[in-house]
Amino acid sequence: MSVELIAVIITAASLVVTVVGGLFAVSAWILRQMDARFDKVDARFDKVDARFEKVDEQFNNVNEQFKEMATQMSGLRAELNDVKVAVARLEGPHQRLILPPH
Repeated sequence: MSVELIAVIITAASLVVTVVGGLFAVSAWILRQMDARFDKVDARFDKVDARFEKVDEQFNNVNEQFKEMATQMSGLRAELNDVKVAVARLEGPHQRLILPPH
């Protein structure tokens, strides 16, 4: 082998090593940048999740209050029905226009 051929092979190998090393360095840099951004986004999502949990608790409280109101309303309806029956008993039967024969 000639010296020129060995120099070309060494040059090509060093070029390949340089390109592969550069790609590795750029990939590592990109991954670090992405990790930093993902950490920021994860922090924002954690804040949003905390806000959603607060809203969820508020909805649960409202739901419990609604159930209590529904229970009270059903009790009021039952009492109103009893009052209607009592008033109907006080009024007595309706007067008939035609009296039955005796």
